[in-house]
Amino acid sequence: MRLHDDALAYGGGWLDRAGTVRTDPKRMAALLARPDSVVLPLWRDRCLVDGDGPVRLTSDRATLARTAAREIVFLGLDGDRGVNSDAAVDHDRGVFAVDLSALTEQAAVEMTGAVRTVDVRAVVGRLDPADAAVQAYARGVLYWHRQQRFCGACGAPAVVDGGGHARSCTGGECGRLLFPRIEPAVIVLVEAPGPPGRCLLARHAGAGEDAWSTLAGFVEVGESLEDAVRREMAEEAGVTVIDVTYQGSQAWPFPAGLMVGFRATATTEEVRVDGEELLAARWFSRADLRARLAVGRSLGRPDAIDHHLLHSWLADGD
Repeated sequence: MRLHDDALAYGGGWLDRAGTVRTDPKRMAALLARPDSVVLPLWRDRCLVDGDGPVRLTSDRATLARTAAREIVFLGLDGDRGVNSDAAVDHDRGVFAVDLSALTEQAAVEMTGAVRTVDVRAVVGRLDPADAAVQAYARGVLYWHRQQRFCGACGAPAVVDGGGHARSCTGGECGRLLFPRIEPAVIVLVEAPGPPGRCLLARHAGAGEDAWSTLAGFVEVGESLEDAVRREMAEEAGVTVIDVTYQGSQAWPFPAGLMVGFRATATTEEVRVDGEELLAARWFSRADLRARLAVGRSLGRPDAIDHHLLHSWLADGD
């Protein structure tokens, strides 16, 4: 059973990212000048929230936040009209993210009319999925800007470009264009080679005694996603897998991840954990997972793709 995109948190945002607009200085200036343009403020990767959720600033408060911001990033247009005509700018509001990290937390809260700052993951359950996606998008791109102030090749300062979706090196002999880094990782539900149906869960280093989760790992240079699945399962759990099948993907900008979900089938039931990343691994039946749910144990983070991989597998059989 493939995962539905709308079931995964941090995907399916309501913005038109408007790639042609972000590179047009005149259109950008026109959007910024509109009093109804929306500004989403963040402070050191945390949302500023009031009683209704993350604050959305317009008019004077938006101007104040833009003036105080370390970075301003164009996220997109709040509308579903195309962006290839002048009418799009006349009728669609721009949505921007601003980084208020240079302020104290209290100053940022007071300036934006918020009551506190929180991690978006702490409020995702109370947000519309598309709103959570936009907040995570803002968080990820502003984090990157704070980490990419200088060119990694020549060391010269790098300045904001492309409406905040790139930075340009100012080195005269370099001039590289730098783009936000994305770190892909595979996350895998491994099934036993034969009946009864079982899946392999592991206890990771630093996790609680009874905290079991699916296996995951980062994709390395020069390998496909499927290659990464086979390598990670062999390295961490000593398991050879076949029938590697894509299930779905999830944006995970904490700070820059892209989680790509798979199912795979082990060739044997033998498991040999590496003792470093994984401390233990064992096979769980569907009855085992239902028993854990019955006593209040969760199957993965509610906002993460592993939760959906496990519940999808649980729904597939007895």
